[in-house]
Amino acid sequence: MKRRDFFKNGFLTTLGLGAIGSYPVLANGTELKKGQAKNIIFLVSDGMSTGTLNMADILLRHKEGRPSKWISLYETNTVKRSLMDTASASSFVTDSAAAGSAWGGGMRVKNGALNIGPNGERPVPILQKFKSLGKAVGCVTTVQITHATPASFCVNNNSRNAMADIAEDYMKLKFDVMMGGGGNFFSSEKRSDQKDLYNAYRQAGFDVARSKSDMMSLNGGKPILGIFADDGLPYTVDRVNDETLNASVPSLADMTKKAIEVLSKNKNGFVMQVEGGKVDWAAHGNDGPALLYDQVDFDGALAVAMDFAQKDKETLVIITTDHGNSNPGLFPSGLTEKNFEKLYTTTASNEWVLNQINPDFSAQQVIDIFMEHQHIHFKTEDAQLLLKNYVKDADGLYNPNNLPFMSLASMQSLHNSIQWAGNNHSGDYVELAMYGPGSENLPGFVRNYELHNFILKASGVQKEMWA
Repeated sequence: MKRRDFFKNGFLTTLGLGAIGSYPVLANGTELKKGQAKNIIFLVSDGMSTGTLNMADILLRHKEGRPSKWISLYETNTVKRSLMDTASASSFVTDSAAAGSAWGGGMRVKNGALNIGPNGERPVPILQKFKSLGKAVGCVTTVQITHATPASFCVNNNSRNAMADIAEDYMKLKFDVMMGGGGNFFSSEKRSDQKDLYNAYRQAGFDVARSKSDMMSLNGGKPILGIFADDGLPYTVDRVNDETLNASVPSLADMTKKAIEVLSKNKNGFVMQVEGGKVDWAAHGNDGPALLYDQVDFDGALAVAMDFAQKDKETLVIITTDHGNSNPGLFPSGLTEKNFEKLYTTTASNEWVLNQINPDFSAQQVIDIFMEHQHIHFKTEDAQLLLKNYVKDADGLYNPNNLPFMSLASMQSLHNSIQWAGNNHSGDYVELAMYGPGSENLPGFVRNYELHNFILKASGVQKEMWA
């Protein structure tokens, strides 16, 4: 087949789009049968390349003397393990909207779309399906709750960027728990239409939490909207080293534990998505400290989910990522181990440090701030080069202040031995693991859109209802 004919005629078929339009549903009666999952916890470390998983495990083993929860599940053969492809309907390299929609709607969609098929199809998102069957549903994330990955389980929209509209859609859907960042899309002061969605949610019967203590005090008597930052939540390494942030902003494990506590009160069970969204943002910025500690934060949420599932015995836990990002890894330098050890005592992300610097800094001021927070001693010429690139080097997504992320990462590689393949998503096959009822049916290789029907079947959803 000629290359141009492949892309013109064969690409969507090659990616498996023949499956579009078939959605199995609940069998007659809603009684749970033996071996079926009453609950689903779907955990996504967004943008996690294999190197990210590996390095976080190395960090924990040598800093804290313990493996990551994820790798320990492999070591003990506790989970069934597989590989998953990550393509979208428009590219071998997906974005988060298309990747999440493959799971959320059971079909491949084009990059940028949320459960809108290539021919205008509008599959019913998976949390809407389970809500209609009487289960409690929800999402928690470290980015905006309106962002692509949580939204892909909830809504249909032509554009992942329509986050102001998605914030209103959530209120109408009245899901049981929705927590993360994204205050810019709920606050009357930040929305372009000046709608006060916080008040609108309260009027619609929601409890609204704006801090960690607010969240912890809720009993789940009402649907919960928890918004803990205007944009994404702070990076974990920045939060845990700032007393004020640590007291006011919950970790992903905190949110996951609270969500399970609330959702599990439903006698019919629950389905929830848990996203470590800022793993992806850190990878886009080649921000090693942010990347590894947010992966550790995700690992803490995974531990909470597994603790519940191992006691509950009726919960299917799914652990994966939607795509790789920037493919970081440890590379030999003669001082690899000593260099990597600097990350054990790092107290700030690259983003945080760069935001403290301005172009008027002296080279010595730049050297001093990196020594204080990351124990890296840059040469004067490195500091001068960083200042020269300041504000002009607008590389990396999620970089509104045009910080010189790539220039810094290139310099840092000599000091922490982390190197990067780029600053965007990759088309890698990714890790997929499962525990609990239904996991025994996981094949060794999965196409991402196949997970939708797999989840429905594991929950006892068997016959067509949604066309």
